[in-house]
Amino acid sequence: MSKIVGLLVGRENTFPGPFIETVNRKGAAHGVTAELALLGGTRELELPRYRVIVDRISHEVPYYRAHLKSAALMGTVVVNDPFWWEADEKFFECTLARMLGVAVPKTVVLPNKSYISDITEQSLRNLKYPLDWDDILSYVGLPAILKPNTGGGWKDVYRVDSKQDLLWAYDQSGGLPPGQRPKTMILQEFIKWEDYVRCICIGRRDILPIRYDPTAPFADRYVVNRPVDGELRDRAVHDARALVDALGYDMDTVEFAVRDGILYAIDFLNPAPDFDSFSIKEDNFNWVLEKMSDLVISYATDAATPPWKGDHRWWKHVRS
Repeated sequence: MSKIVGLLVGRENTFPGPFIETVNRKGAAHGVTAELALLGGTRELELPRYRVIVDRISHEVPYYRAHLKSAALMGTVVVNDPFWWEADEKFFECTLARMLGVAVPKTVVLPNKSYISDITEQSLRNLKYPLDWDDILSYVGLPAILKPNTGGGWKDVYRVDSKQDLLWAYDQSGGLPPGQRPKTMILQEFIKWEDYVRCICIGRRDILPIRYDPTAPFADRYVVNRPVDGELRDRAVHDARALVDALGYDMDTVEFAVRDGILYAIDFLNPAPDFDSFSIKEDNFNWVLEKMSDLVISYATDAATPPWKGDHRWWKHVRS
């Protein structure tokens, strides 16, 4: 197979060009090239053009996800694993984090507020109704955060300060625009943080902790004039590495809210993290270009194997 790296992108503009240029420059000695991937009308046993595809948009373009699953079976290394990304959810990750010894806020997953029209009362006979909101709140506490079990970009996220706030926000999750499926929501303890760290994670080993202010305007959230150091840095690197290694994400960000010296993992389902230069700032952007290019060149030259290779049951039935 050729040593071409394909890049799938959405609306971002500052990352694609420099990434492709960096891979082409560093990969030339190894016969590795990079380009924007071009896909359309995939056949079942189509020989892949790309040795590696960096996927930053298949969560919003379902055809890409279907192509990537087939391409992975045909030998393309996909960053990140399209099978696991599709299956992953925030509530599962909270359970996993606790089992890994990483602190997370108290979290409860809730039945949907509403369903598609084909779901009737008969379909829901296994659900408790009404929910015991007082019992749920006695565990999570107030204030709390209600947010989708999947998704990102701070969409449909509510802070609730009372039971009445919670019921109102929960009702909103059932009234989505036409064409969108009702969302499963999780209710999570609100961590009143004293410090906040976001880690950019590449290749499951390279971790870059950066101070972060989720309340600031988008372009000002990364705080680069106060580097994360000492024990806080060590703990953030340790916990972020534990999470991305367990999840198998080669490209991710992990956010920690810090309260009373404890790092609570708040959000770590970001398999297509923000890499825009104006957002993460120049030095961090250059770090991302170096680590991402090293990663894809190592995959393109077979110097490394993706974490998901062989994980799925079908691998033992097919030649790879």
